[in-house]
Amino acid sequence: MKECIFITGAAAGIGRETALLFASKGWFVGAADRDEAALEALQKELGEGRCSIHVMDVVDEVSVKKALADFTEHTGGQLRLLHNNAGILKVGPFEEIGMAAHRAIVEVNVIGLMTVLHAAFPYLKATPDAQVVNMSSASAAYGIPDFASYSASKHAVRAMTEALDIEWEPHGIRVGDLMPPFVNTGMVQQNEQGSRLFERLGVNLTPDVVASQVWAQVEQPRLHRPISMQFRALWPIAKSAPASVTRGVLRKLWRQ
Repeated sequence: MKECIFITGAAAGIGRETALLFASKGWFVGAADRDEAALEALQKELGEGRCSIHVMDVVDEVSVKKALADFTEHTGGQLRLLHNNAGILKVGPFEEIGMAAHRAIVEVNVIGLMTVLHAAFPYLKATPDAQVVNMSSASAAYGIPDFASYSASKHAVRAMTEALDIEWEPHGIRVGDLMPPFVNTGMVQQNEQGSRLFERLGVNLTPDVVASQVWAQVEQPRLHRPISMQFRALWPIAKSAPASVTRGVLRKLWRQ
């Protein structure tokens, strides 16, 4: 069986670019998303021989288990790479965002990720050199104003990544995450009026650049992979600097 990847949130943005990239490299792609029409368009572009599509909601355990079971029917029970890409974002002052939106961010970004990980484990365990690439964020380095719930959810993704990279090591599974700053996707574009940080820090990354870093994880797995030259330079500082220093920098950027 060819190498295979299962991607959540595959219908648009980073997920779609990742599907295109891995298919171009000869991998069989399992594309999962809630948007059936967009999935069908992706499969038409890639061809049924290189892609299976799965209408799936990451917070629905039954839906997730069915999608993974259907996907692995194409792969002989194998799952070489799981890319947990599905996520949502709502930006603005914490108190001005309704609790339903805060709850949805945690449900999708944290509980959804955990649901997929839990369901995928037997297939990962059965596959030599299996890997997981979770989508974290630069906002997992320190809590970001106007991104409180999103940033908290990505801190949770970072913690899950660190824990499972140890827990699943005896099973031969590598777990890592990507930590990009703002990416120019529809999700970000819908929120650009919610924070002055978009303008201050810039929305400079494109989805294809992030997709290329999923491939980089295949070639050279890392626990955390900061993305963009700016954040790669800042990441060692963010890890070692006193919290008061990071707080001061973010406070200044946010208030100016």
